[in-house]
Amino acid sequence: MFETVLFPIDQSREALETAGKALELARTHGSRVLLLSVLQPERPEMHDHDAVASLLSRTRERFQQSGVACEQIEREGKPAFVICDVADELNVDVIVMGTRGVNLETDSGSTAARVIQLAPCPVLVVP
Repeated sequence: MFETVLFPIDQSREALETAGKALELARTHGSRVLLLSVLQPERPEMHDHDAVASLLSRTRERFQQSGVACEQIEREGKPAFVICDVADELNVDVIVMGTRGVNLETDSGSTAARVIQLAPCPVLVVP
């Protein structure tokens, strides 16, 4: 049912918790997972490149050790728009993300709320 799962990830603690749900979904459906990191050039204070790279690497290893095919994608821009653009571009079946993390867009609401509005596919939001 879900061949491709998009999992946007950042350096928040919630991202690690959400990874477990993405992994469970991928294993259940035999899905491949796309790990997406979105950097915001206009908000460099939101990024510790080394921390994000380390988290991506550890998360990818966790998925691969569980037998789930996993690819890593890095893009720049506003998180909600980039997430939805990547989902559309790569024809993903579901986006799995947390309610917090993924670089909150406090001026226009949360990233998760915006993704729900714009996504071209179902969105599984993990509290």
